[in-house]
Parts: sequence; structure tokens; C-alpha cells
Amino acid sequence: MAQPSGEVIAVTGATGLQGGAVTRHLLEEGWRVRALTRAPGRKRARSIAALGAEVVRADMDDPASLERAFDGVSGVFGVQNHHISGYDGELAQGRTVTDAALRMGVRHVVYAAAGVGRPGTGIGSWDIKEQIIRYMRGRDLPVTILRPMAFMELMTASKFFPAASPWHVMPELMGAGRPVGWLAVDDLAVIALKVFGDRDRFVGRDLMLAADVLSISDQNAANCGVR
Repeated sequence: MAQPSGEVIAVTGATGLQGGAVTRHLLEEGWRVRALTRAPGRKRARSIAALGAEVVRADMDDPASLERAFDGVSGVFGVQNHHISGYDGELAQGRTVTDAALRMGVRHVVYAAAGVGRPGTGIGSWDIKEQIIRYMRGRDLPVTILRPMAFMELMTASKFFPAASPWHVMPELMGAGRPVGWLAVDDLAVIALKVFGDRDRFVGRDLMLAADVLSISDQNAANCGVR
């Protein structure tokens, strides 16, 4: 896997689930990482700084802070969280990241999306990402789209307990017997690492990602022994 000498990857949401995993894996493979966070003094920010990341204060609602953070970087890992910003905020942040990356001459953005790759599903967290993707492509951003369907951590991570999404929301939306593609967040990070290391191959691609396919009923049976 190629690791361009001297190049820097900026990671948005670097103290979050996806951004944190991408930051750790890039650092483990010897990449230079600029970790963006609104609160560099917090424990999670200090922990990734201890691993070797350059932690900088930046806010996806503040274009000037993003331009400073993107100055001199070759790649950006982009992820937004509607649980924090709301859907309108997620859309605005996705556009702001796009515009800042273009203004600063970023050569490759890897965008963490979700869903099936078409608009109008009625699932807000999917549909808003399609609007962001249309904006990115309309601006000719050099972007690779990563599309996990559902993270395994929804079933296992303490931050999601009680696991309302797989226990209630997902079965209500699509039925407990419908197959779902599952991916661990660490797997997403490994894929992002591969994509950054082979930019020419992956710019412009839209990658559907899954490590296993199981229905909610099958997952519950595997995790709890019940259907």
C-alpha cells in the first residue's frame, strides 16, 4: 500500500467513532494526520495527540477554520454527524467541507456516506448524504464515497446502549427478516487507508461496503440466542 512521503491527511470528526478509527489506522501505518476537533483539550483529543496526530481546532460550521486546517493537506476524510448537528446542519457542513477542500487544493476527499446510493428513500440519514454527494460531484470534487449500510457497533458499543436502532428502528423500517450488510468501524478505517494509498484508482468511485449480511433476527439470534 503506497504511503506518499510528506503528505498529510486531515480527518474531520477525529474524536468520533469513524474519524477516530481512521486516525488510528493512518497513524499505525505511518501516515501524517491532522486531526480536526472543536475541543482539542478534551480527553479523546489528547489521546489521539499522544498517538502522534497533529490535533487542531476546527469547526465544520466555520469555513475559515477549515481552510486553516486543510492548508497543505493532500487528503481529507469527511464525516458529519446529524445526531449533533441535525439534518440541515449535516448538509451545511458537508457543503462547507467541500468548498474549503476545493479552495485549498485538496487532491482527494474520502467521504463517509451510508445507504443504497439513491435519493428519496425516506430515511433522513441516507437522503441527506445523497444531497451532499450531489453537491460534491456538482463542484467536481475529487472524492471517493464509502457506503457502509450498518455498523456492527450498533449492537456492541456502550455508547449505543440500549441498542434502539437494531432493536426497534431498523425492524420497524424494513422488517426484522430483511438482510442487512454489516461492517465494523475498524474495517471502514482499513478501507479508507487503502483508498488514500491508491488515490488514482479510487477517485470518483462509489464503494458499497459490507463484511457480513444478516437480518436483524439473525443478529439477535447470534448475539442473544433469541429470535
